[in-house]
Order: sequence, then C-alpha cells, then structure tokens
Amino acid sequence: MGQEFYKQILENNKKWVSEKLENDPEFFKRLENGQKPPLLWIGCADSRVPANQIINAQPGEVFVHRNIANMVIHTDMNMLSVLDFAVNALKIEHVIVCGHYGCGGIKAAMENKSIGLIDNWVRHIKEVYKMHKSELNAIEDFNKRWDRYVELNVQEQAFDLAETSIVQNAWNNNQKLTVHGWAYGVGTGLVNDLNVSLSSNEDLEDVSKLDF
Repeated sequence: MGQEFYKQILENNKKWVSEKLENDPEFFKRLENGQKPPLLWIGCADSRVPANQIINAQPGEVFVHRNIANMVIHTDMNMLSVLDFAVNALKIEHVIVCGHYGCGGIKAAMENKSIGLIDNWVRHIKEVYKMHKSELNAIEDFNKRWDRYVELNVQEQAFDLAETSIVQNAWNNNQKLTVHGWAYGVGTGLVNDLNVSLSSNEDLEDVSKLDF
C-alpha cells in the first residue's frame, strides 16, 4: 500500500492543479506574488483537524502552526517564531487557538501511561489539569471530563498566547489583534466558540503585563 499511496498523492496533486487552473487560470500566479493572511491558526497536529478546510478558507488566507494538543509554550522557539512572523511581518489581525474534542494529547495527559519522548510534551498539558483539578475531578463521566479538559486547555493556551511579549508589544503599539479560542468537533465538523476574546493588555492579569 505504501508505494501505491505515494503515487496516488502525486496524482492527486496534478489533479488538484488541473482543477484549480480550469476554474481560475491565474490562481497560482496570484499566490506567487506573496501572502497577506488575516489569520494565524494555532491548532493540533491531528490529521482530522485541517485548518483551511474547517473554515472553508483558500490558500493564502490562513497562516498555520500545529503541534500536539495546540500548546502555547513560552520556550517553544518554533511556535514563537511563527507568532512573531505572523504578528510583526504579516500583520495578521486574528489568532485562533483551536483544540478538538477527542484529542489524543489531552487524553494522554489524563492518564499515567509512559508513551516515550512525548511524555515531556504531555507534562505541559498536565499543568492545565492541575490548574482546574477541582472542576475536572468533579466530572465523573470520563468522556465529558475529556471534553471539558479540551476546552479548558484551549482557554489557557489562548491566555498564554496573549501573555507573550510578541502579542503584548503589538497591543502596546496599538496594533489591531484579537486572540480567540475554539474547540472543534471531529464528529460534527462544527466549531465551538469558547468565548475567549483577548484584544488588549487590559484583558490580562496585572502580574502578566509587561512594561515597554
């Protein structure tokens, strides 16, 4: 299956190009001239959660960073580099932190099994559980607790993103920028807006604010 699958995805690429050119002969020429996406998407690496398709966006409309369980870790230079470029070079106006129900990374953080190297990444997710231990432990049904953990993790990552020096500096310079938190339903295709909307330094706790 491996070689057949590989050949098929190459053919799929040719078919996709052909269909795009048939509908719009200048499609790729326009993309060649650069990008100006209004949105940065920080999502989970899960193959069932493709950023563009979920919001029916075209190539060039979404700048994307994905990792296990859509984490915003302040020492992650990959994520910070993407964020810095999106905010300071592309001047994006919206950041969506999007988790998803049924997230394997969240489930791993609920359990105590050693998986391997990823244990070190999951440790960051476990910190969110500690922050909301009382609420989560009060939910007896495992799947409902799992869903709630997904939502709480998104909320915490959105706040962590807003607390970065990159975002705070943009707000300090009166740059238009809003951070949102979503949870995506893999089984429904619908997003749940978690009503996380951060758009200025005033939305942060005093201890998190930076003086520039």
